[in-house]
Amino acid sequence: MLDTTFWLEWAQFAVRWVHVITAIAWIGSSFYFIALDLGLRPEAGAPRGVHGAAWQVHGGGFYHIQKYLVAPVAMPEELTWFKWESYATWLSGFAMLVLVYWLGAEFYLIDPRVADLPVWAAVAISLGSLVFGWIAYDLICKSRFGDDNTRLMLGLYVILVAMSWGYTQVFSGRAALLHLGAFTATIMSANVFMVIIPNQKIVVADLIAGRAPDPKYGKIAKQRSTHNNYLTLPVLFMMLSNHYPLAFASQWNWLIAALVFLMGVTIRHFFNTMHAHKGMLWWTWGLTAVLFALVVWLSSLAPAEAEGEAAARLSPAQHRFAAAEGFDQVTDIVLGRCSMCHAAEPGYEGIGRAPKNVHLETPEQIAAAAEQIYLQAGLTHAMPPGNLSFMEDQERAAIRAWFAAGRS
Repeated sequence: MLDTTFWLEWAQFAVRWVHVITAIAWIGSSFYFIALDLGLRPEAGAPRGVHGAAWQVHGGGFYHIQKYLVAPVAMPEELTWFKWESYATWLSGFAMLVLVYWLGAEFYLIDPRVADLPVWAAVAISLGSLVFGWIAYDLICKSRFGDDNTRLMLGLYVILVAMSWGYTQVFSGRAALLHLGAFTATIMSANVFMVIIPNQKIVVADLIAGRAPDPKYGKIAKQRSTHNNYLTLPVLFMMLSNHYPLAFASQWNWLIAALVFLMGVTIRHFFNTMHAHKGMLWWTWGLTAVLFALVVWLSSLAPAEAEGEAAARLSPAQHRFAAAEGFDQVTDIVLGRCSMCHAAEPGYEGIGRAPKNVHLETPEQIAAAAEQIYLQAGLTHAMPPGNLSFMEDQERAAIRAWFAAGRS
C-alpha cells in the first residue's frame, strides 16, 4: 500500500513541472517585449500615434511590429493579452510552497536552531510575509517616494536585503532563500494582476467609449514592467538555490542573496542597453564576475551547522521517528552506507561537502532527515548513487518499515 509521502512526492513533481513550463512562457514573453520595446525606432510614413517600429525575422518569416505610445485610434478586432503566463506561474509556485514547505514544515521550513516555531506560526509568517511584501511595495510605488524611479529601485533593494536577513532569522537556510524568491515573485505577479493588466483595460475601455486614453496608465504599467525585468534573474537564482547548499547553508546566505540581486541588475543592464542600440557595456560582465566571486568567497567561510544537529531541538515529528521501532537498525544502516558522504568532513573522494547539506553522522541527524532517507534510499534507489556502498534490498525494506512506524 503506497503511503501519502509517495503521492505527495508525485504531486510536487507534477506541480513543479507546470511551474517550470509557465515560468518559461512568462519570462520568455517578458524578456522579448522588453527587448522589442527598447529596440523600436521611428518609422517614416507610420500611422498616427505610432511611437516606433521594428522589423524582425524568425522561423523563416519577416515580422513588422509597430508600437502605439498610448493606443491606436480604434480598437483592433482581436487583441492578444499576455497575462495568463504570469498568473499560472505564481499559482503553480504557490502550490509548490504549500506542498513542500507548508505540508513538510517540520522537515523543510522550520529549523529549531534558528527559531523553534510551531507549524501554524511558521506557515502564518510564510503567508503573511508575501502579503506584506506586495502591500508595502505597492504603497511605496504610489507614494511621492516612487516618483523617482532610480530612488524607488534603491529603496526596493534595501527592502529586499532586509527581507533576506529577516527570513534567515525565522526559517531554515533552504526555506529562507526560497521565500525570498517567493516574496519577489509575488510582487512581480501582483504587478501584472493588480496594475499592468487593469491599466491596459482602462485604456481599452476608453478606446471603445471613444475617449482619448490618459497616458499616465501606460507610464505606471511601464514602471512596474521595468521592475519585473530587473527582478527576474534573482528570482530564478533563489528558486534554484534549494538544490545548492553552498548558497543556502552558508551563514552568509542573506548577504549572498543581496549580491545576487545586484548581479540581476548588472546582467539586465547589459542586455537592456544592447537592445536599445546604445552599445555593448562589457564592463557590466566584469562587475558581475566580481560580485559572483564575492558570492563564492562568502560560501567558503564557516558553513552553517547542519540542520537538526541536537536531539533537544528536534521537532515533534522528528522525535517520533527517533522513537519508532527499527530506528537503531536504520541508524546502523545509514552510518554504514551513507555517512561517508553525508558528514561534516566527507570521507569519500571527490565529495567536498555533504550533498544538500544533509549530515547523517548521529542518530539525531538521521531522525531529522527521516523523510529524505525514506524517499532517497527506501522508496527509491536514488541513494547511494549507483549503489556505491552496496545497500541491500533488506536494508531498504528496513528503512521503509521504520518510516511507516514513525508515521503511524
